[in-house]
Amino acid sequence: MLISIAALATAILATLWLTFGRFVRSESWRATVTPLASIIGSGFLICGPILAREFGRAAILAEAALLLIAYAAGTVIRFNIIHVENYLAKASLNDPVAWLARVTQGVLALAYAISVAYYLKLLAEFLLKPLGTDPAWHALASNGIVTVIILAIIALAFGNGIKRVEHLAHGTVSLKIGIIAGLLVGLACWWLTSHSADPLPPARVSWGSIPLLLGLVITVQGFETSRYLGHAYSQELRIRTMRHAQWIASAIYLAFLALLTPFLGRAADAEGVAGILDIMTIVAPALGIFVLVGALSSQLSAAVADSIGSGGLMSEVSRRRLSVSAAFALAGVLAILVVWLTDPFEVVAISSRAFALFYALQCALAFVVARRTGVGRWPQFAGFVIVGLICLVATLVGAPAEG
Repeated sequence: MLISIAALATAILATLWLTFGRFVRSESWRATVTPLASIIGSGFLICGPILAREFGRAAILAEAALLLIAYAAGTVIRFNIIHVENYLAKASLNDPVAWLARVTQGVLALAYAISVAYYLKLLAEFLLKPLGTDPAWHALASNGIVTVIILAIIALAFGNGIKRVEHLAHGTVSLKIGIIAGLLVGLACWWLTSHSADPLPPARVSWGSIPLLLGLVITVQGFETSRYLGHAYSQELRIRTMRHAQWIASAIYLAFLALLTPFLGRAADAEGVAGILDIMTIVAPALGIFVLVGALSSQLSAAVADSIGSGGLMSEVSRRRLSVSAAFALAGVLAILVVWLTDPFEVVAISSRAFALFYALQCALAFVVARRTGVGRWPQFAGFVIVGLICLVATLVGAPAEG
């Protein structure tokens, strides 16, 4: 009971603070919310069981490696916010760099559309987990739920409803972070009040684990949204707030996995992407509800944010031949196709590969512009190449967590 009360009180206080705090109205916080909403989906919930199964007690090290890769990719994006944007502002339409930038935008638009399928597929899995759906009907029910949600988002976007969709995305962020704070406090209370823990599974690290780790890139992405907010915020503000969003998200991921350590053995045996629900219910029944609400709000806000990003980019790449609403609908149709053609673990890997390709292209842009403008030095060039190669490998070999 103590754990539940502490978790609930923390969640309420954190949500109220993030909703009504004076800083919430600041431009800095608004610029932080967009990337943060995309980064913190339910990745921190599904990573625990998946990494525990593959890496044992070394799961937190694997998570740290994944976050380090994401931060390195974020560093490249932050370089591009200044140097690539400034270069493109003066480049001709047929400049090779401008063409590469348009290809990169097209890849990101597709990646966003696929990620919508990923986010909502997880939402449906968490929604159906407590209901004990008949396995024979589970996939049909899950895909049906996702399809209805996507169609509802598309309908909301028409008739000048994009702003309403944006408000839906931002409105869930405070609730999401509040619930996450409650989960962390609940787990911390378990540490303080319990004297028993499961034996930790042995550490397992092998070359065969790398494809699975790279197949989880989608769970730590989202920071790149700052790259395309130039219409609303300055370059300096976007760079600073993207860095803050990555710091906050990384702290949440590592804290959650660290506090989950006593349950790594059970986490490794958890079934499905929503298996974390079973583990949290063991800690305190109320925490299972927290996970459920947190997962649903996280996935919905991230899916809506990426729907907006995909529609906007598709419209921009088509040079406004497609209206934003039409592009939004096209992204939704693509997401529905991905939903019906993949299972939850496959869609995680496919989404990761799409974003890894985008990051690889961003590294190529950074390298070319740095060489053309003379703003870089050889350590930067080497960094662009190394990060680009890692992302290219993730594109080619990122594997589903099961299969």
